[in-house]
Amino acid sequence: MGQEAAKHPQGHIIRQSPPFDADHIPDDAWMKDKVVIITGGASGFGLGMFRRWAAAQAVVVMADINVAQGDRLVRDVKKATANSNLHFIHCDVTEWKSQVSLFREAAKLSPHGGIDTVVANAGIAAAKRTFEEPNDIDLADPPPPDMSILDVNLKGVVYTSYLALWYLPRNPGSSPADPSCVPAQVTRDRHLILMGSLASLMPIPGSALYGTSKHAVAGLYRNLRASSFMQGIRVNLICPYFVETPLLTAPARALLAGGVLCKEDDVVEAATRFAANPGIVGRAVSVGPKLKVKQDVKGEWHLVEGEEPGAEQRAIWEIYLHDLEDADVFQRRCLAMINRVTELRGWAGWAQDMVTALVYGIRSLWR
Repeated sequence: MGQEAAKHPQGHIIRQSPPFDADHIPDDAWMKDKVVIITGGASGFGLGMFRRWAAAQAVVVMADINVAQGDRLVRDVKKATANSNLHFIHCDVTEWKSQVSLFREAAKLSPHGGIDTVVANAGIAAAKRTFEEPNDIDLADPPPPDMSILDVNLKGVVYTSYLALWYLPRNPGSSPADPSCVPAQVTRDRHLILMGSLASLMPIPGSALYGTSKHAVAGLYRNLRASSFMQGIRVNLICPYFVETPLLTAPARALLAGGVLCKEDDVVEAATRFAANPGIVGRAVSVGPKLKVKQDVKGEWHLVEGEEPGAEQRAIWEIYLHDLEDADVFQRRCLAMINRVTELRGWAGWAQDMVTALVYGIRSLWR
């Protein structure tokens, strides 16, 4: 494609930070006094984040549908960490009013009246192949497919993100996210972490709706990171591989028997690297099994067996790295033509469109 293949970086426009540095170790102390909401916080990744950030003396609000377990865990972690600023709030993420109540209560519990970080973590997986194997469609009134996975994993995440987009810019004492910031000089944050999955990146046979929901979360991330800079919010994404959590169903465990799983601690580590560094903006990582690898002179990574100089253990890998570096020919040409037409129409064209929009609005009121 010759010159058409030249790179057209867009990352600076949306204030995206440089590529994720997997070798940088986060300073958990930065989390002290930060106010965090974690949905689905009573188990799995959410619980791991809750424990670690509680130990760093953050103000953490655990939101979950399991009241008994949530209450017990908060009491236990308060005692273990000597952190009194830990709270449990019952929340059904599929219910809008429940999430509204969560955010309002969290803001009331916040010592400074605001929220620094929101982790949209709540999710479920299907135990059966109900979507791929339809039943009873020949009945007079066939039942619809079970949509609970989409309700929790997609609608719930959209609700959480929507509320975060309102609360985060209004966090008292916070400033717009800045990739060039010095973390030690940043006292408040505006941070949304979305929890994707391996299923955000590739198909998982037998998990159509789960994969659909997680692909949608990745799509939400890729769109929000291209616009959230206007509100000064940083949005990051974590996509874990199969992990030993309650989400891992019995069939999945059977299929993975003899293989290697991702460690929950590595997922929590990735979340902490995002949360404890306000300079990481618009980045996504995949967390997989910890492997011994080595990078060659071309920058490619290779699996290492045995001992080899320069090899290292790595579980966290950046994804969607080049989204904003390259734009394909079709996209560039289309945008160029549209922009040229806009220039030719000028203010007269803008005024004409505004009058048309106004007339349309008035007519719609009379319908």
